[in-house]
Amino acid sequence: MNRSLLIVLLLAGFLTGAHSLRAQSVKLRAANKQLESFSYINAVRLYEDFLRTDKQKNAAETREALTNLGFSYRKLQDTRNAERVYGELVNKYTDLNSEIYMYYAQALAANGKYRESQKMYSKYGEQQTQDLRGRRFTVSYMDVGRFFQDSSSYKTYSLPINTRQADFSPMYYKGGIVFVSARDEGGPLKRVFTWNQTPFLDLYYHADTTEIRAPNVDMLRQPNTAVLGGGSPSATKAPEIAAPVEQKLSKTQEFSRTLNTKYHEGPMTFTRDQKMIVFTRNNGSKGKTGKSNDGVRKLKLYSAINEKGNKWSNVRELPFNNKEYSVGHPAFSPDNSKMYFVSDMPGGFGGTDLYVVEYRNGEWGTPVNMGKDINTEGNEMFPYADENGNLYFSSDGHEGLGGLDVFFAELKDGVAYKGVENVGSPINSEKDDFGIITDKYRTSGYFSSNRKKGISDDDIYSFRRNCRELKILVFDAKTNAPIDQADVRIVRNGTNLDLLLTDPKGETKLCLDANTEYEFKAVKEGYALNTVRFSTLTQSPKPVMSVTIYLDKSENSIVRGVVKREVDQVPEQGVKVTLRNERDKSERTIETGPDGGYEFDMKPGAPYTITASKNKYATKKVQLPKTKTPKVVTDSLGLYGEGDVFQLKNIYYDLNKFFIRPDAARELEHVVKILKEYPAMKIELRSHTDARASDAYNLKLSENRARAAMDYIVSRGIKPNRLVARGYGESEILNGCIDGTDCTDADHQQNRRTEFKILAVK
Repeated sequence: MNRSLLIVLLLAGFLTGAHSLRAQSVKLRAANKQLESFSYINAVRLYEDFLRTDKQKNAAETREALTNLGFSYRKLQDTRNAERVYGELVNKYTDLNSEIYMYYAQALAANGKYRESQKMYSKYGEQQTQDLRGRRFTVSYMDVGRFFQDSSSYKTYSLPINTRQADFSPMYYKGGIVFVSARDEGGPLKRVFTWNQTPFLDLYYHADTTEIRAPNVDMLRQPNTAVLGGGSPSATKAPEIAAPVEQKLSKTQEFSRTLNTKYHEGPMTFTRDQKMIVFTRNNGSKGKTGKSNDGVRKLKLYSAINEKGNKWSNVRELPFNNKEYSVGHPAFSPDNSKMYFVSDMPGGFGGTDLYVVEYRNGEWGTPVNMGKDINTEGNEMFPYADENGNLYFSSDGHEGLGGLDVFFAELKDGVAYKGVENVGSPINSEKDDFGIITDKYRTSGYFSSNRKKGISDDDIYSFRRNCRELKILVFDAKTNAPIDQADVRIVRNGTNLDLLLTDPKGETKLCLDANTEYEFKAVKEGYALNTVRFSTLTQSPKPVMSVTIYLDKSENSIVRGVVKREVDQVPEQGVKVTLRNERDKSERTIETGPDGGYEFDMKPGAPYTITASKNKYATKKVQLPKTKTPKVVTDSLGLYGEGDVFQLKNIYYDLNKFFIRPDAARELEHVVKILKEYPAMKIELRSHTDARASDAYNLKLSENRARAAMDYIVSRGIKPNRLVARGYGESEILNGCIDGTDCTDADHQQNRRTEFKILAVK
């Protein structure tokens, strides 16, 4: 039985070649025909029958049948039979294609036979020196203990919503999870997928995660403990999977009859407000447009909008779909500014690669390959971006325990600057592990796997991570008294993370990540800022540890604030904030974390400037006021970014007019001020009309209005080459006042508006 319909969904679009040769035997020819039509279960039956019974077969036919039989078992994720067939090939023949050694190595690893797998990877590496997998896995399997280093910190649980068919790729949605399933919900017509004779995939929804998540008793964290992952002494064996908790469940239901069709619907992602979904689906077009030139319905990405209740509408293809290659498995970044996805489009590094595409103001950019630090000669898929903007994905090309393993990459400016990390056992196993979703510090979440403990096929599991607790104590250096309400900033690799607050005992707590170096910075008005470092690179047997930060009284002032995007006032992470003492020219720099916060201390009487910079944002520089006495200076910074669109709310026009009214002139002065502050910024002035009058008239009127706004700004000393004027007519109505709708003049006036979009910041 196929235990991983995950691969069926993915490879239905991604892997299309069948290894078939012209054969004389009728039975072999029939088996090859089934292989070429992707009917792998039928192909397996016919190949096995041919090898067992056909007395007329010659040596070439036997070799061909074994090669194609191994390929078919591989497609069906039947690793035990794949191991058997590839083992027979390796024992019988010495002139095999290098890929046979790779497939054999992968089957052995998936069956937990790492020493034997290491030998096959070594043989593959000897023949394919440019493919780094051979060398990487040969070295990795010398000691697999590193994959179990933190395993005792976790417990995993099989979910009670799993069925005997495939259930995988959960995604958080309105207090529950949406997931992919091949479950058969009954009905007069049962559709099955030819590849493995299983039902087609659809989207399902379980509304309450409290019914299915791992029990809270497994969390050792106290209520006032900040969570930053966990860690414990290394383990040599993964813990057993706990049984699901016995309780009455609410009904798991079909997610949307609008989105579910007769084809596969697969992994999905939602925008932060959960009003937009992007999901995977087979190409549903009919005739020649439905299949690629090699006869396969490739995977595509579609979006839909949910404006009222749970009714999804306006299903649209994404603009970078293509019938000749697949795109799928989407994942929005936490701020919705970009989306990660998987594709086998030309120009990649391996079978399937991860790509990223910008998404701003409803418009999609051009997909970009995430590069060789993420992608390998194998397959990367199932991306997920956590709340910190870091990336999880599954891969069979990076070193792992076998099959697909889950990996983590900490991103900085879209680059995995520290490489990728295998998250280890028990989330990973020798089988396929994928489709993880979790909180920002991987303390709990869900993932998918076809490991032995599952009911039958791919199943969804929950996990929880135990807490390795660290106490942070802040004391007065002179009196040794605890300091209440002191801020403790957690810094890792030069990046600000959480901001904790001490209690009356001067204490705060957090759960530690393994193999991590920390810096803790204590800040309190009237005291000099002080830091301590702490490392978990070496293991400690103590269940609870502590560090103490002593603060000296000081005449220094403190500057603190939050960096936000001007367009929506959302805190921006990954911003370099630099405090410069203009007297002695000394500088200190920190990178903002998810809360966008920063803190520095300043010497009294000295002139300081503070600068915030990030790629594709205009650099913000502010001169801070001199301080004579100790105080807290709050100076939050706003950033303007490329692609941001601002509505000038007070710019309205009289009906059928395009001259600038006095109220509009006052608002345009705000734009002039911004352009003078950022002399490299270029903007587009976008004018809109209401729906009254003809489309052509409104388009011309809006062009005149945009030009009038541009002329006014030019008259205030801004160079014309920094401005673009464009009219959009009535194409982007805000409030539903379209042709034929009865609206008041006030409602129509809301649509007679001007916006400006930032085209470039330098």
